[in-house]
Amino acid sequence: MGTLNESGILNSLRRVEDPDLHKDLVTLNMIKNLKIDGNNISFDIELTTPACPLKDLMKNNAIKAIKEDFPEVGNVVVNITSNVRAHVDNVKDAMLPGVKNTIAVASGKGGVGKSTVAVNLAVALAKDGAKVGLLDADVYGPSIPLMLGIDQKPKIYQDAGSSKMLPLENYGIKLMSIGFLVDENAPVIWRGPMASGAIKQFMSDVNWGNLDYLIYDLPPGTGDIQLTLVQTIPLTGAVIVTTPQEVALIDARKGLKMFERVNVPVLGIVENMSYFIAPDTGKKYDIFGLGGGKKLSEENNVPFLGEIPINTNIREGGDTGKPIVASMPDSEYANKIMEIARNLAAQVSIANSTQREKKIEIFLNPQR
Repeated sequence: MGTLNESGILNSLRRVEDPDLHKDLVTLNMIKNLKIDGNNISFDIELTTPACPLKDLMKNNAIKAIKEDFPEVGNVVVNITSNVRAHVDNVKDAMLPGVKNTIAVASGKGGVGKSTVAVNLAVALAKDGAKVGLLDADVYGPSIPLMLGIDQKPKIYQDAGSSKMLPLENYGIKLMSIGFLVDENAPVIWRGPMASGAIKQFMSDVNWGNLDYLIYDLPPGTGDIQLTLVQTIPLTGAVIVTTPQEVALIDARKGLKMFERVNVPVLGIVENMSYFIAPDTGKKYDIFGLGGGKKLSEENNVPFLGEIPINTNIREGGDTGKPIVASMPDSEYANKIMEIARNLAAQVSIANSTQREKKIEIFLNPQR
């Protein structure tokens, strides 16, 4: 039995691990504001994301560890806070100085619901308390204005002699799309360099402010335009959206290889349109096959973030500008998307922790 003091409490908390980062809370510097008042204890656990899927587990494990070591302890009050860790990248910091992490949502082919997934993930992360932006990088088929119910134009102002745009906002997220700037019935007929130039402007000429996550809805495919974009955007990582059938999985594999080619880590795979639940009978139908996304993740040693079923409310939400995560927050479908968003946030934290460890290793052993 130890002494009920700060050192003793911290020793107890060294037995509590962050299940994603596989290190204890003290080593990760997550314990803040530790206070001891007689036999009562209070402290904060500062998570690496407000969307942590295992926050309750860590809180309960911390209380359990303290009470096991100090039976005489009174009240143990644990507050959960968060401070999203940033992806360290000089190019990103120069282009997007207030943005901590940049995430591409991509697909090898069109028609798999990539934009629906990107929109709902952005709204889900914001609902959990993160500061989120969404950039519609699909310049040829911008769908964000419709899917988020915005038909305004961004405001332009002068900053140090140059023009800047303010992103529009809805559902707690900041938004920018070429669709805000062109007539909705006018096709965008640009060559690849013009498209990538527009995305560069959306990074350098838009005042995004401070964001934990900036999500890019990339155009579908793996051609020259997509490759140029992922080389242009300083990315923390990417999410691949697929459906279960083999024709989609073939193209999803190409997407994985594209990000591998430009050294962008794939944070995970989302399987959309996974199955259908008949509303009258409750019977489950695997319309497009079964388990393709999970199999793809296992083949490539990439996390499987989750699956989203086919549901008319998800489709209607996209058509009416009301994402299901916001319009039906208590539904099973919204809960599945919230779970996927939290799994994604965990993978971002793991990627950033791994990056820091590599930089420390290089610093300590420069000749390796």
